[in-house]
Amino acid sequence: MPLFGKKDSSKKSKGGREMVRDSDKSPAIEDRYLLKELLGTGAFSEVRLAESRETPGQHFAVKIIDKKALKGKEDSLENEIKVLRRLTHPNIVQLLETYEDKAKVYLVMELVTGGELFDRIVEKGSYTEKDASGLIRQVLEAVDYMHDQGVVHRDLKPENLLYYSADDDSKIMISDFGLSKMEDSGVMATACGTPGYVAPEVLAQKPYGKAVDVWSIGVISYILLCGYPPFYDENDANLFAQILKGEFEFDSPYWDEISDSAKEFIQNLMCVNVEKRYTCKQALGHPWISGNAASNKNIHGTVSEQLKKNFAKSRWKQAYHAATVIRQMQRMALNSSSSSSAGGATSRGQDSSTTDMAVNSSSSSCLNGGRGSATK
Repeated sequence: MPLFGKKDSSKKSKGGREMVRDSDKSPAIEDRYLLKELLGTGAFSEVRLAESRETPGQHFAVKIIDKKALKGKEDSLENEIKVLRRLTHPNIVQLLETYEDKAKVYLVMELVTGGELFDRIVEKGSYTEKDASGLIRQVLEAVDYMHDQGVVHRDLKPENLLYYSADDDSKIMISDFGLSKMEDSGVMATACGTPGYVAPEVLAQKPYGKAVDVWSIGVISYILLCGYPPFYDENDANLFAQILKGEFEFDSPYWDEISDSAKEFIQNLMCVNVEKRYTCKQALGHPWISGNAASNKNIHGTVSEQLKKNFAKSRWKQAYHAATVIRQMQRMALNSSSSSSAGGATSRGQDSSTTDMAVNSSSSSCLNGGRGSATK
């Protein structure tokens, strides 16, 4: 049966084979778009540039998913499509149309051409707390809207933050909703996401909600102000233990010039206690975001140097098999349950998308070197 096609678009012959009536055929993607060069690849998909046949010169990105490779995980794709159809926001990459044929599903997406977040920061000549604050404000506004729509992203990380265009004043866009989930679709308890950005309640295998996205924004904010991650260890068990306890520091000299307001903002986002953790709306009201508390001091030299050393593309682009990550998270949660107040594993079967699209996204092992390791 098609993933989202018409159920009555075919009838079966006596031999059981499907007989598709010409009058019921949906238009093929090739009728509307000219598929061009490859932009990227994933485990189950590839992304190609597409030009509108109706309006030559108008370009889009088409995510092409192989049905055969996706077999058994169709629900996850349907969930991603359902989520994207619900979201319309200037800082969220828009799903415009869907097509389907016998072998593939095609998602026609808004094309963003401005490149990835860290690349642009490194390329800048000047970069300040105020710049970082402006970036985080856009992310918070988009995630706040998402949360109002009942959607939890569950995999917010720098690789999923893209600039819309190459313009200096380009807006930032949130992409990759393969792990996203609608709150009304059931209790979320599945360990998923990307190591280093995942919230402690996810690792603890507790039921969780929108607050996991706020934690991830806190991690991103931290990196944007120093160039290295708040949690790091080459041993995943140690990494997860740090996250479960919320153990991070504002190391000298990297944080000496960063405002107290920025540090307080981050502490309110990366708060282990979910009840005390800021919501997106509270974060948007913080003086570092909405006021004049963010410093205008140029921190480009330090931040860009650390980004290049700690997030070298050859490292943070490497695929990190999501199934392995999930198993490690579960083991860590089980181990911690006997020695930590974080709590034990609970209700693992309650999240209907336990396979998620984690295996379709490149969940990266994106940490290279310890805190400030590049200059120590």
